[in-house]
Amino acid sequence: MSTLESLTLTNESTKRSFSGRIFFLDASAGRVLSANPDGSDLTVVIPGGLKHPDGLVVDPPRGHLYWTNMGNPVKNDGSIFRSDLDGGNISVIVPPGGTFTPKQLQIESTKQKLYWCDREGMRVMRCSLDGSDIETLVETGRTEADRRDQTRWCVGIAIDPENGKVYWTQKGRDNAGEGAIFRAGIDIPAGETAATRTDIELLFASLPEPIDLDLDPTSRMLYWTDRGDPPRGNTVNRASMNSSADSPAAPQILITHLMEGIGLALDLKGRRMFFTDLAGSVYSANFDGSNEKMLAAGQGNLTGICFVE
Repeated sequence: MSTLESLTLTNESTKRSFSGRIFFLDASAGRVLSANPDGSDLTVVIPGGLKHPDGLVVDPPRGHLYWTNMGNPVKNDGSIFRSDLDGGNISVIVPPGGTFTPKQLQIESTKQKLYWCDREGMRVMRCSLDGSDIETLVETGRTEADRRDQTRWCVGIAIDPENGKVYWTQKGRDNAGEGAIFRAGIDIPAGETAATRTDIELLFASLPEPIDLDLDPTSRMLYWTDRGDPPRGNTVNRASMNSSADSPAAPQILITHLMEGIGLALDLKGRRMFFTDLAGSVYSANFDGSNEKMLAAGQGNLTGICFVE
């Protein structure tokens, strides 16, 4: 029996109790927390012990919470785990070593796939929800020398299934202005490989340190956090998804003065965003950056965040 089959799904009343919630990660203590969208009812879902969690996503129909564990960046022991929304029934989805240093995580519910970026692994990857069928979609390097080149490090990821595209960030060296955002087809072109595919587009270059991504498909806008130095870093930004090499769009800075911004999640119906920083704060704001609010502070070193409608 697979891991997926062995889990008991959360019942309908439990799923309803978790609707309209944010979930976020404290990498320093290895915790998962949740709260109402206004910051009230702050709850510890998993009290600790996770190995440097970074990316987080929720699957409400099945009552599951998924997260990536970066592990030790020099030991190739990254992993992906799953639990019920209340933190129970923790199970391994991708075992340690199945991915090197997994970062932001996204779910594509139609094909029931998990997508993530693998930083020191220098890859964009995906698998089925039970951890089977692990694939590498993009490979930016392979050797130890490549691994020391931070411009090859893949970090944030977003999926546009309607248009068959995947977006990701490559952060570059700290505060070096080498960060970039790329786009490619959601599947590797026939006859090509993850390392040789020719459909990769560079959308934005010379960014401070772009981290997590999310998409608003209705307005065709791409949002991202940047943990680099001010004035362009420690920000939340957006730009048109219609940007291309022939017709580049200018990024717009929406939020400033973060303390190393990391996690980002959009509430598409509510037209608001939630974001975190490593100083331990959770924020919300409207899509245009107005009505910024601090929802929680001093919660550790916060990384990934997600929102459940």
